[in-house]
Amino acid sequence: MERAGRLIAGLKLPAGSVSREELARRAWPVAVGKRIAAHTRPSSLIGSRLIVEVEDAVWQRQLGALKRQILEKLDGVVGPSTISEIEFRIAVPRRPPKRAEKPEAAKDEADGIQDPVLRIIYREKRKRESA
Repeated sequence: MERAGRLIAGLKLPAGSVSREELARRAWPVAVGKRIAAHTRPSSLIGSRLIVEVEDAVWQRQLGALKRQILEKLDGVVGPSTISEIEFRIAVPRRPPKRAEKPEAAKDEADGIQDPVLRIIYREKRKRESA
């Protein structure tokens, strides 16, 4: 398998069209696999240090133990000396997009009746009278 760095270099793209940070971000899922990539997100490349956001402290510890293996895989994908260190940080939970609030359904006057049996009797009586 050809390294991504060599492959991109062979494309003869204009200088600076693909940044080292973008290359590192694209190489992350290839190096760690789909399962780990689903729980992580490379956020930035500062010098040769890749900052990766993880879901929680458990992921941070587990990936910290695999750091050397991940670095070796990244070297194989993007080329040596592009990334020399990985820092795993716990991501700030993102708020889901706000959804439009649904208008409350019309209140049924039977909901005010505390006794469930009487509430059912009232609703049945009302059905028969309106039919």
